[in-house]
Amino acid sequence: MHEWTGSNWGRLLAGMGLLWAIGWGAAQAAPASVAQASAVEAGTGHEGRIVVTDVLGRQVEIKLPVRRIILEEARQAYAVAMLEDAHPFGRIVGWGGDLEQADPATYAQYLKVFPEIREIPVLGRLADASFNLERAVALRPDVLFLNMETARIADDARYLETLDSLGIPVVYVDFRHHPERNTEPSLRLFGDILGQRARTEDFIAFRARERARVTERLAQADVPQPRVFIERMGGFAEECCYSFGDENMGHYVEMAGGHNLAAEVLPGTFGQLSPEQVLAMSPDVVLVTSADWSAFRPDGDWIPVGPGADAVRARQALARYLDKSAYSGSPAVAQRRFYAIWHQFYNSPYDFVAVQQLAKWLHPALFEDLDVDETFRTLHARFLPVPYAPGYFAALEGEHDHAR
Repeated sequence: MHEWTGSNWGRLLAGMGLLWAIGWGAAQAAPASVAQASAVEAGTGHEGRIVVTDVLGRQVEIKLPVRRIILEEARQAYAVAMLEDAHPFGRIVGWGGDLEQADPATYAQYLKVFPEIREIPVLGRLADASFNLERAVALRPDVLFLNMETARIADDARYLETLDSLGIPVVYVDFRHHPERNTEPSLRLFGDILGQRARTEDFIAFRARERARVTERLAQADVPQPRVFIERMGGFAEECCYSFGDENMGHYVEMAGGHNLAAEVLPGTFGQLSPEQVLAMSPDVVLVTSADWSAFRPDGDWIPVGPGADAVRARQALARYLDKSAYSGSPAVAQRRFYAIWHQFYNSPYDFVAVQQLAKWLHPALFEDLDVDETFRTLHARFLPVPYAPGYFAALEGEHDHAR
């Protein structure tokens, strides 16, 4: 680790010149060969330092206590706020602009209770080449958290070399590409680095119990698997049909007792199908992940699900999907089995709430007694500093024709 000296700043300026010379690189996911699940090495801290292993398998030494952190993706605050509910933004000295843009309702929730977040510097994102490294360094963070998929960009631009020369450790986390294997390690990384390991383990146990309420019941039941097509980020783009493969929301559908149709043709976490491919699949159920995308497409056909969403508006927006050519003549249209779910479940530790709601939609008789609102309300009461505001789900079918 290096201290802040004049020679450090000289190396920074030289590094910045190199970054500008070689460019930022294209946004690509980290190679699967290095994207392995990992664990925090509890008990390896010594003399005010701790060594952790991030989700790329990198050992990182961090000086304690950590007082200043940067979240390259602001939505990493879903985890931080849960672990530091009294002062969830007290250590964040910089972040991306994605929380306000991609999840404006949640941003507004936190802004109301913690108006100081308006003053947190917005540093841009690596994925769109807007990240301001020079400004980030000037904020003198104790740790910089990056999403796993930014590794290729950071390596190409030699960011880690520059940051390491200045004694700024970088830790990779992942709640999106491989959440089944990386969510718990990512939470433990935040927990150990922020000195919140006990609270982290409390949440991990809570999450496991709530997931088991679905998986254990399904393991003992003999029920058919509805054939589900997931339309990912509905209304964000004009073209069809983005979806999930065998990970993330695709895996959650399988956990909830459904069959994810796109996994038959998509080899990874994310991908795109043609309308003709979806038409041939003739799904029993259509699940749309969506949100308020007004910052990106003000006139898009997105569905405004999220905290405090208007139930009528959400259902009206969802009903327009019945007329999409990709679903024409499908059992989903005939039975109006169209559902919308808050897109950010795909990128947060709250995935178990999505699994419960999916199970209730796919197998309503089997999960009639499961109160998903109560699960989410309990999560907020125990772990989050803002109250629960319904609106994360919408449905067209029969008695489920409501938004919550």
